[in-house]
Amino acid sequence: QVQLEESGGGSVQAGGSLRLSCVASGYIDESYCMAWVRQVSGKEREGVATVDRDGIPMYADFVKGRFTISRDRAANTLHLEMTNLEPADTAIYYCATDPRGRRDDCNTFSVAPRVRHWGQGTQVTVSS
Repeated sequence: QVQLEESGGGSVQAGGSLRLSCVASGYIDESYCMAWVRQVSGKEREGVATVDRDGIPMYADFVKGRFTISRDRAANTLHLEMTNLEPADTAIYYCATDPRGRRDDCNTFSVAPRVRHWGQGTQVTVSS
């Protein structure tokens, strides 16, 4: 069983920064896809950033240049550094992982509807 625990959410003003962290435990190895997915109120979940089994990151267009995903394989930890935050970034952010770590399966387009393991989510609120 895989468990994911996020931390680091909160409230900031537009232009501010936050760093989300996720600690993974249980049966998970370096080949797993790791991802951040968000859900804006009233909308479906969408992929924000992923890192595949080769350690290659991918970002949704709406966060490119502002967010950075990083993975500490030894510590089974995933981070999301968010800068220049906008009110449109207000959402619940979920850490997610899936054993299918290849890029074809681990990307911002496929991860939201397919990933198997989810954290409980952390709220990020950006005010104007």
